[in-house]
Amino acid sequence: MNGFRAHGLAGSMALAESGVIIPEKKQFRGQILLVDDERDFTALARDILSSRGWDVLCAHSGFEALQLASLQSFDAVLLDLRMPLLDGHGVLDRLRRLDPTVPVIIITGAGDTPTAVECMRQGAFDYFEKPVDWNKLHLALENACRLRALEEQVRDLRKALRERYGFDNLIGQSKKMREVFEAIQRVCETDVTVLLEGESGTGKELVARAIHYNSPRRTKPFVAVNCAAIPETLLESELFGHERGSFTGAVGRRIGRFEQADGGTLFLDEIGEMSPATQVKILRVLQERRFERLGGNRPVEVDVRIISATNKNLLEEVRKGNFREDLYYRICVYPIHLPPLRERKEDIPALVANFIERFNRRMPPHRRIRAVASETLECLMRYPWPGNVRELENVIERSMLHATDGVLRPVHLPATIRSPDLAEMPSATSWRDALRTATEVPRWEEVEQELLKLALRLTKYNVTAAASRLGMGRTTLYRKIQRYGIALRPRDREAGAS
Repeated sequence: MNGFRAHGLAGSMALAESGVIIPEKKQFRGQILLVDDERDFTALARDILSSRGWDVLCAHSGFEALQLASLQSFDAVLLDLRMPLLDGHGVLDRLRRLDPTVPVIIITGAGDTPTAVECMRQGAFDYFEKPVDWNKLHLALENACRLRALEEQVRDLRKALRERYGFDNLIGQSKKMREVFEAIQRVCETDVTVLLEGESGTGKELVARAIHYNSPRRTKPFVAVNCAAIPETLLESELFGHERGSFTGAVGRRIGRFEQADGGTLFLDEIGEMSPATQVKILRVLQERRFERLGGNRPVEVDVRIISATNKNLLEEVRKGNFREDLYYRICVYPIHLPPLRERKEDIPALVANFIERFNRRMPPHRRIRAVASETLECLMRYPWPGNVRELENVIERSMLHATDGVLRPVHLPATIRSPDLAEMPSATSWRDALRTATEVPRWEEVEQELLKLALRLTKYNVTAAASRLGMGRTTLYRKIQRYGIALRPRDREAGAS
């Protein structure tokens, strides 16, 4: 077809003779760089591929192709092997340096197949001989672009994971948290087995992920297993997998968590809950780096880094005989203790800001929190936080739902956090709900009176404090007190008005 260019009616005839069905509607599929010194071929290829929705940019020499590739990115490259001065082999080598991810499809003439195969070894996606089967080339281009899109998604996901679990997302400037950060930095570039110790809710899994995603294993799987959440009868199968027929209900082979984490990191949370029998098998895997599936007789070798976590004192469990001493020293090569929130309260403001920023993304614009009242932070700093960071996160998310003016105030916090003495004090929301459910006027007034009296009694008749607890203005509360004839002692009346 040399010397024939597809234009108008003649172009349509050429496309038909090429065995290409022209779709009625074009769908943009991607931008291609076509590199070939034969101008007639590039013109024909551009028309055929354009009819399939491809945006084709032509280069008629290797140097021109490299110049275009350095100025912009392409979804795929079609590259002829035989060109003067700089052939396709040399162009491929330089293209891989410019953009290692761009798929390159080689176009060869008769007798060039060995060279094309060599290009495949150097990273080319596929090759086609002239005369080209345009339908097959179109499918190859679609597959190449789809594969590149998937690879980009994987890279973006890995980048997002590294950012999410990087050190910057471990919040805290206290002395104890700085010690934790230093410990993470010391072990993340190694394969040392780590034991994370600390109370529930202190962020042990977050630290384990930070270690993994900042280690050389970051591109491999991170697999987490909660040993306390899996029944003992199933834990062995969960960890090591099983073969078909190994027990009743085993209808097929199951790949265990150790195999899933091969090359990466296995996080064993609440390892102190393991039974002695499972502890023996874990110890053997750590020693030999191999195991057998349930019902299997062939060893499976794995390369896994182990990070364990516990909220128990494992040394005390060893003394009691509940945990194997040899396993303890295997998993506790490098211990990291995570302090409870009550021991690093200076980190609470930063944690609150982080949680509000995260939850604001899920809120509609008019419900987002713009500020936190200083009284709110005082309440949060006074509370002992038995549930640690996890409890703080839960409280902030729940309290944000009660705030309607963009400011998080003490009245939006749970009563037990505002003050231990106010555990029975209803929130402003529950107060309004109670009034809404009392549809009859006498009942409505009775409920309101009781709530006003309760608020005044629990705040020691401080009108300002009671109004804040009830979610109303002080003037409104005074008006209701006068309406219902609620008595205030003179001394307390003066305190409330001050």
